[in-house]
Amino acid sequence: MKPVELYHYFVDILQQKIYPACIVVADGKILSVRETDLECQHFILPGFIDAHVHIESSMLIPSEFARMAVRHGTVATVSDPHEIANVCGTAGIEYMLANAEKVPFKFHFGAPSCVPATRFETAGATIDSAEIEKLLARDDIFYLSEMMNYPGVLFEEEEVMKKIAAANKAGKPVDGHAPGLRGADAEKYIRAGISTDHECFTMEEAAEKLTLGMKILIREGSAAKNFDALIPLLHHYEDQMMFCCDDKHPDELELHHINQHVKRSVQKGVDLYKTLKAACINPILHYQLQVGMLREGDAADFIIVDSCSDFNILKTVINGETVFENGQSLIKSVEEGSINQFECHHKSADDFVIRVDETKMQEVKSIRVIEALEGQLITKTFFANPKIENACLVSDLENDILKIVVVNRYGNQPIAKAFIKNFGLKRGAIASTVAHDSHNIICVGTSDFEICDAVNALMDCGGGVVACHNGEQTVLPLPVAGLMSNDTAEKVAAAYSLVDLEAKKLGSTLQAPFMTLSFMALLVIPELKLSDQGLFDGKRFAFTELY
Repeated sequence: MKPVELYHYFVDILQQKIYPACIVVADGKILSVRETDLECQHFILPGFIDAHVHIESSMLIPSEFARMAVRHGTVATVSDPHEIANVCGTAGIEYMLANAEKVPFKFHFGAPSCVPATRFETAGATIDSAEIEKLLARDDIFYLSEMMNYPGVLFEEEEVMKKIAAANKAGKPVDGHAPGLRGADAEKYIRAGISTDHECFTMEEAAEKLTLGMKILIREGSAAKNFDALIPLLHHYEDQMMFCCDDKHPDELELHHINQHVKRSVQKGVDLYKTLKAACINPILHYQLQVGMLREGDAADFIIVDSCSDFNILKTVINGETVFENGQSLIKSVEEGSINQFECHHKSADDFVIRVDETKMQEVKSIRVIEALEGQLITKTFFANPKIENACLVSDLENDILKIVVVNRYGNQPIAKAFIKNFGLKRGAIASTVAHDSHNIICVGTSDFEICDAVNALMDCGGGVVACHNGEQTVLPLPVAGLMSNDTAEKVAAAYSLVDLEAKKLGSTLQAPFMTLSFMALLVIPELKLSDQGLFDGKRFAFTELY
């Protein structure tokens, strides 16, 4: 391949300087970088990296995620496939790896450490320590994914410690997940070999973990938004911090990715080079990624931007191949099949009724309610007076206390029922099979009829997201594990936007109602959540009662 000369202002992150340069590229590599005295128009810098993301949350298969991400200057991800693994086991991981190989994008998958996430929910598979050891021995598995079972680490559970030991044996890092963990418990968790955390939601918590040697990821996703709380720390800990989205729905991925982190960081006064270390360099060093840093001999992975303030992406290059230019992604869509696991049958409205024993009616003075919080994965416990009609607990629309249910998708089991606050629905119901981490059917609705209609709609299409009212349904089918579509990114983003809009027409006041809904079954994040087995107190890590 004939060498290509590029003339741009060279953003040298490691040397902390910018200068006009001639960059020579050939055979997918940077052959040389030579300073010149020519005036240049644009800037060249290493591509952006999402240091922790679940591709499944984009509702796109990896090849389509890549088509969208390169538009924003992303050249690589550190991807945890535990969503599809919780549905389909190692077959799901193989699906992701096989599809990812079909496009020129640098995915780096991990071995999911928590399948299932806890013993208090029903998942579609189990991946034990023996299987983890096999996965970590592979060259295409780069790390042990987020260790969400932090109680298992603190109590030194045998299976948990074997998984961490397998990562140590393979010489691969262990990702963490420990929201709110502080003091001696945080120190013990880190000492066990956990190297990162993307769940910090206060600057004090993140600062404590940084001083203990941990790497902290600044997360800004569709539901969890911790950027404003944590970004001041980048002034002082530029070698220990990275950027991530964690979970990003397709409508937002269409608009921005890590480029938004970078632009906002610089706008908030963080040094350009410190910002770019977090976005481009630190993930490569920590995870030993196969991504170039724009040095001589590196893989030619870079972006061209208009300025170092706006960061508008003009071109994205991976291994010397232009994958985005002139506003167009040059990655081609690929046809891909589906993989799924869905074994439950249609329900009736009566299945969702919460009856109160008439002899104990006077004793039902208060119920526990999940209080959802905008922009957070954590919830609070809210105590409310129950609304009772015909000896049944029902949604209280006036006080925004709605019924929430989780239906086991892997078999016909009793339905878990509770109540939730702050979804704002005034009519209808919304439901999803994207319900971290076991991905059972989760639904919030104003009546048992509407809830039943939404749940059955998802059974009919093998999973997805739906908003329904009075028999009318707006559905985005997700035939790949009930998590992803194998349609084009543009079609999925458009379809998701319609369902999201419909949820807001039904009254939801949340910025991302389906993303927030998807985390209401995530037991490893406190405080009160609902699994298919019942209402769960994340602080005590045990089931609790509705009354």
